[in-house]
Amino acid sequence: MNVELLCLAWAVILGLVHIILASHVRTKELGVAWNMSARDAELPPLSPLAGRLARAQTNFFETFPLFAAAILIVAVTQIYSVYSYWGALIYLIARVIYLPLYALGIPKIRTGVWLVSILGLLLVLLPLLF
Repeated sequence: MNVELLCLAWAVILGLVHIILASHVRTKELGVAWNMSARDAELPPLSPLAGRLARAQTNFFETFPLFAAAILIVAVTQIYSVYSYWGALIYLIARVIYLPLYALGIPKIRTGVWLVSILGLLLVLLPLLF
């Protein structure tokens, strides 16, 4: 398997990590009964950590479909390049770094790492568009 598709597979795993971490911390705070309920009631305020993990999860799932689409377009068209190779790696590594930065509440560096992930995504697209 090439690096681009391997990065996509690991990004799926990272998405699951986001879901599990955010859910675990939220369930720890609100209880198993809440987690298993229909969750129709107003959600009580979350702790800073639970809130940050929820927002990190949302942020990941805003960019992941775009990354997945870009990688799949590369795979279908077979337009693999040094740009798609490094772009996929940069996106994945930046997103892995982003999660603990967000969880720890480190704002400016986190934003820079997010921008690096977007640069990786754009690198994947570069040979496809030009």
